[in-house]
Amino acid sequence: MRTVVLDGPRNIEVDTRPDPALPGPDGAIVSVTAAGICGSDLHFYEGDYPLAAPMTLGHEAVGTVVEVGPDVRTVAVGDQVMVSSVTGCGACPGCATRDPVMCFSGFQIFGGGVLPGAQADLLAVPAADFQLLKTPEGISTEQALLLTDNLATGWAAAQRADIPPGGTVAVIGLGAVGLCALRCAFFHGAATVFAIDRVDGRLDRAAAWGATPIKPPAVAAILAATGGRGADSVIDAVATDASLTDALNAVRPGGTVSVVGVHDMNPFPLNALGCLIRSITLRMTTAPVQRTWPELIPLLQSGRLDVDGVFTTTLPLDEAAKGYATAESRSGDEVKVLLTP
Repeated sequence: MRTVVLDGPRNIEVDTRPDPALPGPDGAIVSVTAAGICGSDLHFYEGDYPLAAPMTLGHEAVGTVVEVGPDVRTVAVGDQVMVSSVTGCGACPGCATRDPVMCFSGFQIFGGGVLPGAQADLLAVPAADFQLLKTPEGISTEQALLLTDNLATGWAAAQRADIPPGGTVAVIGLGAVGLCALRCAFFHGAATVFAIDRVDGRLDRAAAWGATPIKPPAVAAILAATGGRGADSVIDAVATDASLTDALNAVRPGGTVSVVGVHDMNPFPLNALGCLIRSITLRMTTAPVQRTWPELIPLLQSGRLDVDGVFTTTLPLDEAAKGYATAESRSGDEVKVLLTP
């Protein structure tokens, strides 16, 4: 099979490797029909994280089940499925919450150096009954891919931001997760959403979705727009030192900062005293993907939640290097890349 491999910063190849075997009696093999390039993949691509060896990439995938173990009950060969980007054992009390991060054995992410990457022809999926869900009727390929990670992350970001009805929210970073969080913030009752990014095209996209676009540094603009008080909630979908500092400075006293961006491996210099004095709530999360599905799928099927337009580029798997270069450009026209094996 073919699989996308990273062998050093910005060195992407499509390699041929043996087909995967079932990862156990509760596992499945999925023939991948579409895979996404995520902003967190770029941390490996750009060299933010060290590589011990050439690594297969990707954690967002949908496809067709081609093999199942004898213990699998909820999916069968031929089913079209979504693959949760975050995995758990599926059998412990932690996984019973439907949040794989709570797995007592420890969660894993596809393409993170332990589990294989999902940007491939075939993907071995452990604990298939927990990780896989038949793609529901009325859910498009692009929606299904967003449900495996980005939309689930944006939804969790908004849920954990304590958005009051009619409140004011600032979303920092308008990549795929930030745009999903923006739409989810409106759904959760925000009257005003400030959308912060450096790229004009992404600001235009957010404005078309009803947000108020602001270029960084944004703290002064948010304070001015809120009478000096600050936003009720801030969602940071970037998580650099600069964005985290802006988020903490832009939120009102007693407000909540919800972080879903992926920080680098260096410590963040938190102004703990300032947060204490202003009674700031700081939440950080990896998406509870499986737990979001019962909430998000009906909203997408009914049309009440619209995330169309997040994917902007589709390329064949063999052009993965071009796909990564496109994603790294972070341009106004290019938000998210879909690869088709």
